[in-house]
Amino acid sequence: MQENFEHCTALVREADHDRYIATLFAPAEHRDALCALYAFNVEVTRVRELARESLPGEIRLQWWREALEGARAEEASAHPVAAALREVLARYTIRPDRLIGLIDAHTFDLYEEPMATLDDLDAYARASQGALLQTAADILAAGGAPSETLIGHAGIAYTLAGILSMLGRHAVRRQLFVPLEVLERHKLVPANVFAREVGAPLHDALAELRRHARRQLAAAREELRSAPPEILPALLPAATVAATLDAMERPDYQPFAFEPPSRLRRQWQLWRAARNPRRIFEG
Repeated sequence: MQENFEHCTALVREADHDRYIATLFAPAEHRDALCALYAFNVEVTRVRELARESLPGEIRLQWWREALEGARAEEASAHPVAAALREVLARYTIRPDRLIGLIDAHTFDLYEEPMATLDDLDAYARASQGALLQTAADILAAGGAPSETLIGHAGIAYTLAGILSMLGRHAVRRQLFVPLEVLERHKLVPANVFAREVGAPLHDALAELRRHARRQLAAAREELRSAPPEILPALLPAATVAATLDAMERPDYQPFAFEPPSRLRRQWQLWRAARNPRRIFEG
């Protein structure tokens, strides 16, 4: 089993370096569990890239659902991430329902249906990144994690920063996470995004999403005051959100060719937030 956890740690270090760094600020006894959880997230979120078409992607996500439900015990035991995650769920008595909801949310990624409303985007964020944050908090707080209010705000802010960062990649795939209602408010249609048309209307639409993300950061900052300190390592990845949004407000911002803050800068932000948790949700 130790080899499985080592595999998860290596995968997270390579594919989700910010979260890997965040685990280093967690108590040592929880790090392998966090890495197993984050490795599972890597596996699910990259299904679109690996499968390329919806049907193989659906099959892969269904495999993960069944693995978490215990229907594929033999296959799951041979998969290092699935085996490690199942061990974590048992060790911490965590029901798989929330993570199955995360899988269900990422079904949206497989298709070219646009996100309809801002409320739909918030729901997607809570079911995906929010579920991941909540499960990490449960691991760290042994069931004493806070209400979903804090986690929900954090998950939405983190998701929005990621979506805005990947606008160019999504446009190539003809994926549209920018809600249709936001586009309509700024006299845009999906074809404008897929054609990578940059102008004042697009900048205004993306600015609206950034303002929404900053509101979520502010709300999370208020909720953080009553959060148990044990869960802070789960929230640390959100410390990169404000700097990402700031970079999008520079005069040279290119929405379809965005360069996020460097890995070194993000590591510094995580370290700074670990020393002063009030910085996690800087706006």
